[in-house]
Amino acid sequence: MNIFKPLSKNEKYLKDKLSSSDLQFSAIKVGKYSGLIVFVKDIVDKTQIGELIIKPLLDFNGNLCEEDLSVSILAPEKKCVYHLPDCIKEVVNGNAILIVDGLNVAFSLGVIKVEKRAITEPPTATVIKGPREGFVESLPVNISLMRRRIKSPDLTFENACVLGKYTNTPITLCYIKGVADNDLVKKLKDRLNSIEIDGVLDSSYIAKFLGEHKTSLFKQVGNTEKPDVLTSKIMEGRVAIFVEGSPIAITVPYLLIEDFQSPSDYYNSPYTATVSRLIRLFSVILSIMLPAFFVSAELFHLQLIPLSFLITIVNSIKGIPLSPSYEMFFTILIFEILNETSVRMPKYVGMVVSIVGGLVLGETAVTAGVISAPTLMIVALSGICLYTVPELEKNFSLIRLIFLTIGGVIGVYGLVLASVILIVYLVSFENYSTPLFAPFSPLITKDLKDSIYRGFIFNKNSKPFSIRSKQKGGLGVDK
Repeated sequence: MNIFKPLSKNEKYLKDKLSSSDLQFSAIKVGKYSGLIVFVKDIVDKTQIGELIIKPLLDFNGNLCEEDLSVSILAPEKKCVYHLPDCIKEVVNGNAILIVDGLNVAFSLGVIKVEKRAITEPPTATVIKGPREGFVESLPVNISLMRRRIKSPDLTFENACVLGKYTNTPITLCYIKGVADNDLVKKLKDRLNSIEIDGVLDSSYIAKFLGEHKTSLFKQVGNTEKPDVLTSKIMEGRVAIFVEGSPIAITVPYLLIEDFQSPSDYYNSPYTATVSRLIRLFSVILSIMLPAFFVSAELFHLQLIPLSFLITIVNSIKGIPLSPSYEMFFTILIFEILNETSVRMPKYVGMVVSIVGGLVLGETAVTAGVISAPTLMIVALSGICLYTVPELEKNFSLIRLIFLTIGGVIGVYGLVLASVILIVYLVSFENYSTPLFAPFSPLITKDLKDSIYRGFIFNKNSKPFSIRSKQKGGLGVDK
């Protein structure tokens, strides 16, 4: 519906559609003409409206035309709107709309003023050395953080779409022109525009739609809250996705090895970083396999347990009413409940619950003969090891339960078979034409210098071949 020349018709239409009590309809004088300003009272800067819009328009003496009015308005952000439904969109997005009697065009004026959180270190990626800035919920602030780090005209921010039937959340792509693959950018835009959803409250909402394998257990997109991490990723050829209202940026494509790498690895010695990554890898394997192996050894393969430890186990399980499998499941369940409780409760209360529950409840359960001490120790060790890779903690926790079930039913042979199936699945998994298990499968030897092994920075003279980018011409696989 086009904007009417009579102001009264436009005002009636807008008041019918915008009936909320926080909407402001202010009649003003534009020289000798009548005008109307519409805005949301609580999210605009009223000082700017008075100084940059109303005050200049009171002295307006030009012709009633789009050009003269646009020159008179001093607001730095302004654009012309020709349809009434578009006026409504501009108002609910936080802009002010100016309509003048006798003119079939409106002006959208950027005077939004939203309270935003201060830039602080993100809780999900703390570092001892290195930058401590983290993204916030404001999209303009996040864009400015990236601009401060990449001072190049090739850094591109592209307004991909607006998602959410009710939230109308802006989605912005971030990439370096000439580095990111054009086909990847186009594919992401097409996929984003195909999303139909009532509301987008966080970037995790759209992350579910971006994966090519809808029912996969593993992540298919990366994420980060740190501008320095995102800077390094897009310089390698990835594309980032910002969502208004979310402090977490999504990155595509994603490699599994990313979550075994920490931001602090690049600010420390290559030797310590490599050891840290090896510890994370060993910890994840231990967390998944240890409970399952212990139960299968107790049930089917006692000869695998050293004699001295076997005697300790036999003495500790006397009087335990549960079988080894049920005992392990019960203990893991208790620890998962404690974990959920500590996360959901207030910060300081959650810490007390974790300490009291872990120490007192565990010790009491062993003393009462409900569970054995070796089982408690193994579950505790497995739980601690899971958190060495916090981004994959939920995934590996579920895999641990699957392996525990297989170990309790089939034994060690079942664990070997399950491990082979898991590895084959990871090796064959691709997303956006990028192997999840790269650079190990397919083997890309040039990328091994920043995988589990963290090489010296002066030896990194090329971009990763695991990721498609224009500067390499596609995925590079060593023969």
